[in-house]
Amino acid sequence: MLKSNDAARPETGAEAVLLALKAGGIDYLFANAGTDFPSIIEAFAALAPGGRVPLPVTVPHESVAVAMAHGFYLVSGRPQAVMVHVNVGLANAAMGVINAASDNIPILVMSGRTPITEHGRIGARATPIQYGQEMYDQASIVRDVTKYSYEMRYAEQGGSLVARALGIAMSEPRGPVYLSLPREPLAEAFPADHFFPAAPQAPSVPTVPRPEAIGEAARLLAEAKAPLIICQRSDPSGATAAALAELAEALAIPVAEPFTVRNVLPSAHPMLLGYDVKDALAGADVVLVVDSGVPWIEKMHRPKAARAIISAGADPLFQRMPVRSYQTDLSLAGDPAATLRLIHDALSRQEISGVEGRRKAVEARSAARRDAQVGPEPGDASGAMTAEWMSLCISNVLGQDGIVFSELGVVPSAMDLKGPNRLFTAPHSGGLGWAVPAALGAQLVDRDRLCVACVGDGSYMFANPVACHLIAEAMQLPILTLIKNNGIWNAVRRSVVNSYPGGKAVTANEMPLISLEPSPDFQMIAKASRGYAERVERAEDLPGALERALHAIRVERRAALLDVRVARSDKH
Repeated sequence: MLKSNDAARPETGAEAVLLALKAGGIDYLFANAGTDFPSIIEAFAALAPGGRVPLPVTVPHESVAVAMAHGFYLVSGRPQAVMVHVNVGLANAAMGVINAASDNIPILVMSGRTPITEHGRIGARATPIQYGQEMYDQASIVRDVTKYSYEMRYAEQGGSLVARALGIAMSEPRGPVYLSLPREPLAEAFPADHFFPAAPQAPSVPTVPRPEAIGEAARLLAEAKAPLIICQRSDPSGATAAALAELAEALAIPVAEPFTVRNVLPSAHPMLLGYDVKDALAGADVVLVVDSGVPWIEKMHRPKAARAIISAGADPLFQRMPVRSYQTDLSLAGDPAATLRLIHDALSRQEISGVEGRRKAVEARSAARRDAQVGPEPGDASGAMTAEWMSLCISNVLGQDGIVFSELGVVPSAMDLKGPNRLFTAPHSGGLGWAVPAALGAQLVDRDRLCVACVGDGSYMFANPVACHLIAEAMQLPILTLIKNNGIWNAVRRSVVNSYPGGKAVTANEMPLISLEPSPDFQMIAKASRGYAERVERAEDLPGALERALHAIRVERRAALLDVRVARSDKH
């Protein structure tokens, strides 16, 4: 194995992979091991002293591993890496890769590959499953949702393939990449005459739109009587949010965040109209759409009054979406934060009339929105608390920098978010089971920050909760999980109600395929891993329960779970 006085030279392909991961900025390798891992495990044992390789994190389910990497990136802005077991592990990881692709998350996903050879090599086949797991095209499981995929053939490729994959993952628009790692090249000796480390492959530098395109965007906004900005997400650093806030404030342009993925403005911002795109679009004549894959629903909200729609972002047309027919009169491809700053600079050199009058009108609308969200009804006629009340109570304990990962969970309009990137909502791809492990990944970045996962009862079951609670205890990640328990797949029920409002399913005593009753005792799952757990039946009991959960988190350093009885709603 690698000698301590020869730290730059790997002895196997597996060592080359691990050294290259660390050189590429990867601090953790979220992994679910199998019979393809012996050379990786041996390389970890040989190289771990001195911090030369990432820290291995054992994750008992592959979808949890990818979601942890996803959450880690959202808070840190750094690329992540996951390794799983051949085709079966990759199949379990695929849902997480779909979510990462939808949210432009740069994750290097690696899976072993069943040995190619039957004898004559160190990594040759040794068990029956290595015949059963053989595929003609293993990468096909995730190729449609990755930016790059390849299979390692020789030991000396370990460093260069990792460097290339990470460079592509971090180039805009960012996204997941995939490497297949057969046992043979991982176990093979690294050639003594081959150079190492591999040459770095720096991500492409973010571009900015041409000056004439910026000028046209500024002209359209300057001439607009009722401009509007729509934005669904900011970058992890918050640069886009800061640039957007400055532009909105200077020109008194209202902002809407429909179908938010990562909140952009603080709730109290005077230019924020909220999350309802229908009211925000009404009367808008020029709309600037920033990094928003789904700015509105075409059949419901198409902006009839708009004479110009400007789309800005790393990929303003979202080319990976096969069907997307939103009007776009001007596409500004480039770094969204830099693009917004350039537009702001161009507008600052122009005389623009009507700004102060518009400012007063927008501030009044924003204030009315905030007044309406204060004091939601705590419960319904049955005594079950409303989702709005639950969301407000969560908001009240977040403080300045607490963050929430929501999956069919909180209602953003009922919360007081103190800044950008305080609320992360499940990607529009909809792979369930994301929020709890994503919160674990975020907690790994900052163990003292309050990280909350708020999920539906069905979503909680999708999260592989036994694996999540085990990780929370093993790695001392004291997240807070709230289960929004209404005993049904409410999203499915709402879809049926909207599709067939007068249909037989709506009037049936029991709608088929939506019940989650009898509800399991979710507290027992958390307690099995020594977490704090409590069931909350009444709205007035939630604030006290949150205080007890936070005591467990902050004083006892234990993860906490609240199983919260929530009323069924036709809105969310």
